[in-house]
Amino acid sequence: MEFFWFIPTYGDGRYVGTDLGARTTTPAYFRQIATAADDLGFHGVLLPTGRACEDPWVTASSLIAATKQLKFLIAVRPGLMSPTLAARMAASFDRSSGGRLLVNVVAGGDPEELAADGLFLDHDERYQLTDEFMTVWRNLLTDRKAFSLDGKHIKVSEAVNFFPPLQQPHPPIFFGGSSPAAIETAAKHADHYLTWGEAPEQVQQKLTQVRKAAFAQGRSVKFGIRLHIIVRETNEEAWQAANQLIRHLDDDVIAKAQQVYARMDSHGQKRMTELHGGDRNKLEISPNLWAGIGLVRGGAGTALVGDADTVAERLREYAALGVETFILSGYPHLEEAYRVAELLFPKLRSVHSNAASSGPNGEMVAYQYQPGKNL
Repeated sequence: MEFFWFIPTYGDGRYVGTDLGARTTTPAYFRQIATAADDLGFHGVLLPTGRACEDPWVTASSLIAATKQLKFLIAVRPGLMSPTLAARMAASFDRSSGGRLLVNVVAGGDPEELAADGLFLDHDERYQLTDEFMTVWRNLLTDRKAFSLDGKHIKVSEAVNFFPPLQQPHPPIFFGGSSPAAIETAAKHADHYLTWGEAPEQVQQKLTQVRKAAFAQGRSVKFGIRLHIIVRETNEEAWQAANQLIRHLDDDVIAKAQQVYARMDSHGQKRMTELHGGDRNKLEISPNLWAGIGLVRGGAGTALVGDADTVAERLREYAALGVETFILSGYPHLEEAYRVAELLFPKLRSVHSNAASSGPNGEMVAYQYQPGKNL
């Protein structure tokens, strides 16, 4: 089990869907979160992508020198950059970071946002484009020979990448998407397939589909899941914290957010929305799996809620299905990184062993010298 944290480059705070308790996010704040995650033993961090976010490549590059072991899961956006440029960026980042790059392939799911960026392909065409993009990208990073492709969406002639990445054959590829087109493309190119947090039985069905699709390509993939975490010392405290997170939401804010998600052609977003249907009275969709964040947040909208033993058990249920990488987050992200590490990692010893240790654990208590007894 590998555990990642999240750099909230679109904003952070104590509540969702409101400016109350909002926190100004700055490069200095991102460094605080990254160094905390590095020290606490998280394996890596995910940086989001989209027009409401700071650029993930620039942000991650600024965090290389501030961290030691932390890996960076950064998005490439087929259609918004060329595959040859993306390959050079990946190789340079991997070399500069000492082999700490992971690549998150994002095809996009909001037609309005994509149009603002100049991309006007429909859902399945974007995955055709992604297939061609990744074919070029992987060949350039894997082979020093010139590569050409005369595709429907991408055409390159005698392309060469002169500086190889440190990781061979290339930095690992993470890939999400719930549609048949997404799964087919992931089966051809992904090293790790990511799902958003759904009930275990739904996750199992999706992972079975991906395994079959990968097998048909003569390949195998690993699996990861994207979840929020609300962990406290008791279950009662955890559920109180969950309710506090959405305490300032009103029905108009929820309705407006749901209208935005309804226009998206992302199958994954539709699945997230169907979990709760915008109804704040139907938020525990599976034991300890709470969909409150998805009322007003696109993408991953579910959180595991409970005390450390309960949350650890739920994580093990996903691990039993084949999930190895857990990409977690919590509001606000700096404080919750510490809370997850302090409460949850001791229940999952294999990850806790990665944490830095430079001194005594816990608060130092008063020490009284007694002659003859303290030798």
